[in-house]
Amino acid sequence: MLTIRQTRLAWLLVTPTLLVVALVAGYPLAQVFYYSFHKADIAFVEPPVWIGLRNYTYLLTQDAEFREALWNTLKFTFFSVTLETILGLAIALVIHSNFRGRGLVRTAILSPWAIPTVVSAQMWKWMLNDIYGVINVMGVKLGLLANKIAFLANPATVLPSIIAVDVWKTTPFMALLLLAGLQLIPSDIYEAADIDGASKWQQFWSLTLPLLTPALVVALIFRTLDALRVFDVIFVMTGVNSATRSLAVYNRQQLIDFQDLGYGSTISVAILVIIFIFVFIYMRSVGRGVNE
Repeated sequence: MLTIRQTRLAWLLVTPTLLVVALVAGYPLAQVFYYSFHKADIAFVEPPVWIGLRNYTYLLTQDAEFREALWNTLKFTFFSVTLETILGLAIALVIHSNFRGRGLVRTAILSPWAIPTVVSAQMWKWMLNDIYGVINVMGVKLGLLANKIAFLANPATVLPSIIAVDVWKTTPFMALLLLAGLQLIPSDIYEAADIDGASKWQQFWSLTLPLLTPALVVALIFRTLDALRVFDVIFVMTGVNSATRSLAVYNRQQLIDFQDLGYGSTISVAILVIIFIFVFIYMRSVGRGVNE
């Protein structure tokens, strides 16, 4: 139980950090909320005009492009986070085991994550090109493809291609977080399970997965937040293509291309609300077992 003196000391130590957060994040966030209730252009050619909830009404009832961007974002988030979690867990289990050359394997696995997203997105954009892209060239030569495919021009393949690039880029991050959780699990429980005759599959479901839940929740929250506000990989590879345009790309289009500060701020608030909803769902469902 903390004493009053310890509580005061804790608040004293954390106050500078709270002030910095309030200045760096709080003020811009308040500005976003303020302009979301106004009609305003980003160059301030005319002073902002108060319009109340008109932006929000249009967003929720009439803006079909926002709903399309939301659907693209949800599809991207679901498939990318699901694949990254499964592959990241498998990789973490492999590199957590003892084998020769484990350090080299860990370094190689983390290499895609070390590459800046803009660089990797542009690299994969060239590799997926239907004329000179190495994937099409090698696919045709090896007989894996009958003809060259315009991966980023075909509506049926463009979003899966971007998801695949994101999975390649971010799976090492998931593996790293889950590996940290695996290293916190004491080895004694596995020795006891071996003595009791439990199989590796039973040990995974009864020991590893429950004890890994805290790290898994943190990893899921981090990756879901990143995926819901994805911008760079989509914008670099396809620009403002309606088949892949995410909420962040649509937001940038309203703010920069259309110079609409008021409606762009409304979309920013909507993205923030959607992220909070996902975090709440995670903490109420997946994260419930952490505190039990």
